Amino acid sequence: MSIQATELAEIISTRISHDLIGNIGAVGNAVELLEEGDMDFLDDIKSILKVSSGVLNSRMKFFRMAFGLDNSNIEDEEQVNKISQAYIKTIGSGANNGISLKMTLSGKKLYREAMLSVMILVDTIIRGGEITITCDGNGVAAKLRSEKGLSAEKIATLKTIWNNVYPENKAIYAAGIYLNERKNYHGYTITQTETEGLELYIR
Repeated sequence: MSIQATELAEIISTRISHDLIGNIGAVGNAVELLEEGDMDFLDDIKSILKVSSGVLNSRMKFFRMAFGLDNSNIEDEEQVNKISQAYIKTIGSGANNGISLKMTLSGKKLYREAMLSVMILVDTIIRGGEITITCDGNGVAAKLRSEKGLSAEKIATLKTIWNNVYPENKAIYAAGIYLNERKNYHGYTITQTETEGLELYIR
């Protein structure tokens, strides 16, 4: 059953806030150290500001394109790929998180669905994995392979989401719920398989 637009907005806002608050706090702490004037921590402060501002910038760009109003960037294959790759690097241990992403994009109609698929698959990863996204005029194929394993609980919950049954902790699954609501609105289908990892097919 579809949810109210106001609740969907609350779910997405909560998830975005959760994913940004840690690095916002880190920037705030670094500024406090600067204000105290203790230069012994200057190198640490510079490192905190560089890392945290980079994460915030990458995540905000990704969230704006995945959840925000339509804009010209969502039609740009290179930009979608670049911003999705940058988002991947903000997860876990950053560039060394063991997560790789390969995107092949055409048929701009479903670029937003492709980006949401990236976020959904990343959320199921326990440690490291290979994500392949193929988006063309016929649909999106999103595949995840991980030798370290995936979250069985989250994979099972995704199956219920595609059947319009949403969990209590909705914010964790904001990308999946939003994708499902778009499915309901636009009239396409989402098929999930787990033969060699996790695969989503959007048609």
